[in-house]
Amino acid sequence: MSSDKAPNPIAASAAVSPTNASSNTTTGGGGPAAVANSNVSLHPGVESCKGINGLDKLVLHDPRGSSAEVYLYGAHVTSWKNDHGEELLFVSSKAIFKPPKAIRGGIPLCFPQFSNLGPLDAHGFARNRFWSIDSDPSPFPTNSPNKVFIDLILKPTEEDMKTWPHSYEFRLRVALGPGGDLTLISRIRNTNTDGKPFTFTFAYHTYFAVSDIRLFIHLIFEVRVEGLETLDYLDNLQSRKRCTEQGDAITFESEVDKIYLSTPTKIAILDHEKKRTFVIRKDGLPDAVVWNPWDKKAKALTDFGDDEYKHMLCVEAAAIEKPITLKPGEEWRGRQELSAVPSSYCSGQLDPRKVLQGS
Repeated sequence: MSSDKAPNPIAASAAVSPTNASSNTTTGGGGPAAVANSNVSLHPGVESCKGINGLDKLVLHDPRGSSAEVYLYGAHVTSWKNDHGEELLFVSSKAIFKPPKAIRGGIPLCFPQFSNLGPLDAHGFARNRFWSIDSDPSPFPTNSPNKVFIDLILKPTEEDMKTWPHSYEFRLRVALGPGGDLTLISRIRNTNTDGKPFTFTFAYHTYFAVSDIRLFIHLIFEVRVEGLETLDYLDNLQSRKRCTEQGDAITFESEVDKIYLSTPTKIAILDHEKKRTFVIRKDGLPDAVVWNPWDKKAKALTDFGDDEYKHMLCVEAAAIEKPITLKPGEEWRGRQELSAVPSSYCSGQLDPRKVLQGS
């Protein structure tokens, strides 16, 4: 989220697997025409409808009552509700659902660049493009049994090729499990026919809905993040100075914008007021961004309410420090699974370390 200049990209090959290269470089992600695939049959439990400002969206319904909403603009998840109908994601009341502006809140996809770590506009272009329903997705290594899911795909437009001259296929599966868990699986493949590799950074920029993040009651902060203790991080408020996290957990008393490095595959957000714990499980995404703009920066954002910082927290599964490099025919996969479990930390019903160490 910082405005500092980017360092030189660092090549890395984490979570990369070779696949059969595709020579198909057809464009199809740049405008409303790209979503005109009404003949595509949807998975049972998925309905297509119009969202805000007439934008196409897909709604996933689990029989037990949980749901999720995904806009084809940006392949942007804007809602995730549990079986009680409680909204678990934050979307600003001032969010602008009008291209080319990105939607403020939910789960924006940052690709092929996180923040301003490169020459492109902040967070890249995937969140500003119209995606298509993937009518013929390539097989997943594991199926999604008992899950309601939708497969989306993005390919480069001619305009994109002018600023980022690479051919790729970005496939996204959004799946809603029977327990209400929400899974996003991204697969990005290099389909260049000129033999050239490309490098990118990535993040699921997830905005969680939380109770008042400022509250400090009975010597306990109402909202805290567990699982990132003692780790190194880059502080975007100090020109990405490398620091080491202190303390037992991350709590919030002012603006926070940090990139935690080499993080565990599981992170927990404890919300004592709501008696809820979010658990983030991730694969192929070694870093984690923690962000809250606090009051001054919130007032400077035109698509963000002045006081909304109190009820949101971004914890973002990411690959930033070591950018991913793909050779033609190679595919990278990044997976994030979100679950929300009832908890009462003060009464001892939930030990956050057990959540982090459990399955």
